[in-house]
Amino acid sequence: MLKLVVACALIDRDGRILMSQRPTDKDHAGLWEFPGGKIEKGETPEQALRRELWEELGLEPCERCFQAFSFVSHEYADFHLLMPLYLCRQWDGIARPKEGQTIKWVFPDRLLDLDLVPADIPLAQEIRDRIPKGQRYAK
Repeated sequence: MLKLVVACALIDRDGRILMSQRPTDKDHAGLWEFPGGKIEKGETPEQALRRELWEELGLEPCERCFQAFSFVSHEYADFHLLMPLYLCRQWDGIARPKEGQTIKWVFPDRLLDLDLVPADIPLAQEIRDRIPKGQRYAK
């Protein structure tokens, strides 16, 4: 079974990435991931990501603020995951966990220090390799 989800690397003006720890009542509990979620019927990946970031974190990015970055195709035991990853450097609101998760801001070169969900590992490696630590962004 193919599962299509979308994820986002939110980048703050200090160049840190927002990571989310999965709650104890979900698969891969305690592991870290890029925020995002399932693409609902009739949604584009960008629409799904905007909805998910609001539901999970109370953030309101505009769809044109998403920059396609990479994707992962990962085989889990009971499904195959296809997940595009977008970068986002601009949004309204302050990230606050709304679904029982823990969040933290991490520099790109420290992402792999986290215990990541398996599908996010190659994406974290790519971010580490392509986005230098300390690269600052105006917000």
